[in-house]
Amino acid sequence: MQIKALLDEAILSKNTQKELFSHPDPLQIASVYKDETIALLCALFAYGNAKNIVNFLKKLDFSLFERNDEIIKKECKDLKYRFQNSQDIAQIFITLKRLKNEDSIENIFTKAYQKEQNITQAIKFFIETIYKLNPYKSYGYEFFFSKEFKTPKGPLKRYNMYLRWMVRKDELDLGLFKNIDKKDLLIPLDTHTHKVSLKLKLLKRKIYDFKSVLELTQSLKKFDPQDPIKYDFALYRIGQNKESLWSLN
Repeated sequence: MQIKALLDEAILSKNTQKELFSHPDPLQIASVYKDETIALLCALFAYGNAKNIVNFLKKLDFSLFERNDEIIKKECKDLKYRFQNSQDIAQIFITLKRLKNEDSIENIFTKAYQKEQNITQAIKFFIETIYKLNPYKSYGYEFFFSKEFKTPKGPLKRYNMYLRWMVRKDELDLGLFKNIDKKDLLIPLDTHTHKVSLKLKLLKRKIYDFKSVLELTQSLKKFDPQDPIKYDFALYRIGQNKESLWSLN
């Protein structure tokens, strides 16, 4: 249980506002607004270099969720981010505006989750709901929201990270969703977390995919069955900074 003791210690220093703001992170922007739609936008744009993600998010005008489609298209015409061009970004805002008028994001996730206490089914249902709101399709738009699936192959990192932000409540996470149990959350697996988890022997699977998400989540449940994903940010930071876990002791 030495790894558990070291990780529990790491959480004390990592799951803090000070640590969150020590390096660029999209949760910094979500923390300012504490809004489920803005947080979703921050989470789903969270791919690539963290500094570039935060710089891009700072350019966005979140009041566009209250504007008409033509104003949204006009205001987004000079924006682009990696796989998303200006048209994609405008349509993302339009879709999320329509979603706000339809139902809360919390309700959509919660209704699907409560059928079987299954986070994957909740994500699946949410993505299906999104594609019913807007017929627009492009590579960048579908990359942003993720494609519909029967069984996921990829790690669904950005959605699992969003749900960690929304469901857990501590100095780090926002805790805006009240009816999803944190014990059912899945690890938001990224390349840093994957590498450090292999090194710590929390994970055997060398492929970065959904099966690794399930395996690592199960390993963390042995440390804390009620809140296994509390270890996510510490593992991520240790991997990102190439820290030795033992040097944190």
